Amino acid sequence: MTKSLKSWWERFLFLDRGILPTNRLLLILGVISLGFMVAAILGVSWLVIIAFNLLVIFGSFVDFIFLPKRDQLYVKRSIPNEMERGLSYNVQVELGNASAHGLRARIIDGLPQSFEQSFPLNVTIPYGEKMTLTYETKALFRGDYNVSKIYVRVRSAIGLWEKQLTFEREESIQVIPDLTEAKLYLESAQAFLLYEGEKIRKQRSGVGEFAKIRNYVVGDDPRKINWRQTAKLQEVMTNEYEPEHGKYITLLIDCGRLMGAELLTGNRLEKALEASLTVAASALQKGDYVAVLAFSKDVKVYVPPAKGMSHLQTIIRSLYGIKVDEAESNYAAVFQYVQTMQKKRSLLFLFSDVQTFLYEESALAHLNRLSKRHLFLMIGIEDETIIKRKNEEPSHVKSAMIKSMAYQHLAKKTRKQLKWQSQGLHIVEAKEENLATAAVSQYIDIMNRNLL
Repeated sequence: MTKSLKSWWERFLFLDRGILPTNRLLLILGVISLGFMVAAILGVSWLVIIAFNLLVIFGSFVDFIFLPKRDQLYVKRSIPNEMERGLSYNVQVELGNASAHGLRARIIDGLPQSFEQSFPLNVTIPYGEKMTLTYETKALFRGDYNVSKIYVRVRSAIGLWEKQLTFEREESIQVIPDLTEAKLYLESAQAFLLYEGEKIRKQRSGVGEFAKIRNYVVGDDPRKINWRQTAKLQEVMTNEYEPEHGKYITLLIDCGRLMGAELLTGNRLEKALEASLTVAASALQKGDYVAVLAFSKDVKVYVPPAKGMSHLQTIIRSLYGIKVDEAESNYAAVFQYVQTMQKKRSLLFLFSDVQTFLYEESALAHLNRLSKRHLFLMIGIEDETIIKRKNEEPSHVKSAMIKSMAYQHLAKKTRKQLKWQSQGLHIVEAKEENLATAAVSQYIDIMNRNLL
């Protein structure tokens, strides 16, 4: 395809600028051509046919003259600068008509191909007025995006011609991980965990920092009654304790090849990011220090420990652009890096593929050294395919063999898990939809039991 043909083809695809005949004009010309053929057969003079043809062409060009000029149109877009992956957002496009007559227009916004879109938008605008159109879009992948062009195709008064115009409206969009679960937790921690069938475990009696004195309620531990205040106020008062604040939490996020495995919604890395941000929100809300490290064969991102909810924004800004690498994860190098950077005792929270990690013997020596100073917990997503195969009722020899291989695989993995856990290294697996809940539940349980 030559350059000129490609340019015209792009214009027909609603790109760039140009003037195009409408279906109405093509239909009229088709009917007239058929009429000319019949007229020629009936012996009508060619002068009459040519004169009528010129009249039709002249009439179409009169309609062409009334096409609005570029400076008679006003286009503005209003789109969020920050969007969460997989969530729907409303975008508004304002179109103003400063021409001397009403117009009909079709609009296509130049969104990236990875955004869900439903175009064109059809609108009829009276002269001298503005109209605002709203459409929904959804970003399917994290990262930085630029949206610049808005394509507008306006139709002439009679509807024989369309003019195609392009307006430059530069916008930058950051697509960050889905924070729905983090927001749900911040609204109500207990409701968030109960919704997934979990419950925040009660803290051991007398463990933690003294928080306040309050009225005694049924169910409180009688051993916590503050007798001095009870005698002073003539009503039963009790001491309330909470876990110690200022603990260090280090979130390790695997970005290696196997984290790109597709799930029902996104991939393993997306779920790990969402769960880690939920844990970070929980820890920062409770006054703990949170550090984050994303890695594959090398360290990709490291966010030093800090506390306060403002630190959550720092973590999001640092992590939202990370992608799955084609390389295998180098656990040994990462654990060595953590040992160098994190001097204070910390809860190491590793989000990775459990099956891959269990067979990484080289990481065991580094973890043994880390466990002398830090508390290690790994959490991953269950392999639902293996579990499904294990639970299937065999109907023939092949399915029986598949079931037995699934059992064998799970038994081998269990032995490996026991080996790691005997070294004091805890491993947890959860379904993809429960990953964030399980991670937060583990964090709260560790804090309340004062294991760190």
